[in-house]
Amino acid sequence: MLQAAESAPPVESLDVVAGILMDRLGAVSVSFLITDFTGRSVVRLGSAPSVETGFPPHHIPLQDTVYDDVIRTQRPQVDRAGQGALVRVVAPVTNRGDAIGLLELFLPAAPDSEVLREVGEAAHALAYVVIANRPFTDHYQWGRRTIPLSLAAEIQHRLLPTSLTCEAAQFAVAGALEPADHVGGDTFDYVLDRDSVQLSITDAMGHDVQSALLATLAVGALRRARRAGADLLEQARQADEALQEYPQPGYVTGQLLRVDLHDGSTEFINAGHPWPLRLRDGQVQELTPQADMPFGVRAPHTYRLQSLDLRPGDRLVMLSDGMLEGRRAHRWGRCCRCTRSCRLRRGRHPAPWQRPCGTTRNRRPARPARQGRRGPGRRRRRPRWHVYACDPQVEKEARPVDVSSTVVDTGGPSNHGAC
Repeated sequence: MLQAAESAPPVESLDVVAGILMDRLGAVSVSFLITDFTGRSVVRLGSAPSVETGFPPHHIPLQDTVYDDVIRTQRPQVDRAGQGALVRVVAPVTNRGDAIGLLELFLPAAPDSEVLREVGEAAHALAYVVIANRPFTDHYQWGRRTIPLSLAAEIQHRLLPTSLTCEAAQFAVAGALEPADHVGGDTFDYVLDRDSVQLSITDAMGHDVQSALLATLAVGALRRARRAGADLLEQARQADEALQEYPQPGYVTGQLLRVDLHDGSTEFINAGHPWPLRLRDGQVQELTPQADMPFGVRAPHTYRLQSLDLRPGDRLVMLSDGMLEGRRAHRWGRCCRCTRSCRLRRGRHPAPWQRPCGTTRNRRPARPARQGRRGPGRRRRRPRWHVYACDPQVEKEARPVDVSSTVVDTGGPSNHGAC
């Protein structure tokens, strides 16, 4: 299957896989559904000649559907509509926890365990087919864009990691960007080394293209320093220097975190960013490390290397100032407790204010709403929030280490942030 997909043009590789499955399993139809940028719907990608890219793709909402169940559970499901009807099989197309989409087949008869195993293997292979071919075509990008992106959002998406989720034996990292059509300055990044996992989350001032350019400078400087082998202090210094040299004034808040995979020790830098939350034994507590100046502030300052108290089973949530405003400020504690048993993967993440949430302990009071910010006839902009996190779980003997990471980065109409 992989060899046949590799021999086909990148835009036709899905059709080749579908044809092979139809012949091998006797399926009546086979289709691939890709998750869109919002994480709340999927888009059915047809054969390449039938895709009309001049029109918005038709999205299928995930809520209360079998697609949502499969993405959440990461297990294939069989839907038997009734006697004599076709049997639908839906399997997750996932690579290292990154929920790329779904494989849907309609079979003439109920599948046995052997057929389900083959469908699962085909779905896993399909994930590699998508990953290998999406750099060469906009076909998959088109499918994910159920809503038009602003220019700033287009720039921001190019700054995100190639895969927003990674699950491995030692750790798991997950991230998402939502809503995807309008963003302003929020980014996150991660890298996995042999001995550690490094995370960064940044929030550039502003909400337009200028903020996206500031974010580009910050992320580029951090990645350049990190890939040259620099430690967190040097990464922070180079990001600060790059922004100070930028002709247009501006700053970027951020947090840098490094978790050692051998002993679970942490290194942490806070560049003017809101304090993180820690979920431990069902209780949410706000951690209060020292905050240094944001990157790019044109005043003498240095950065301090700190550590975070993380134990086996902890979950760390880093959030932005947008989540400290209005009704969203007090709901994150309950949200963290409600989701503590969830696996960290990219999929559908309802906004915290859409869930029945309680009050976060040890939280700073939300700032009062500012009056007179909107003029006549101006509509309130939709809230913006991002998801990214780090949830280290270290064995009690301190070796080996099991690190599971999740970060939530949120932002509102006047602020953007990350967690």
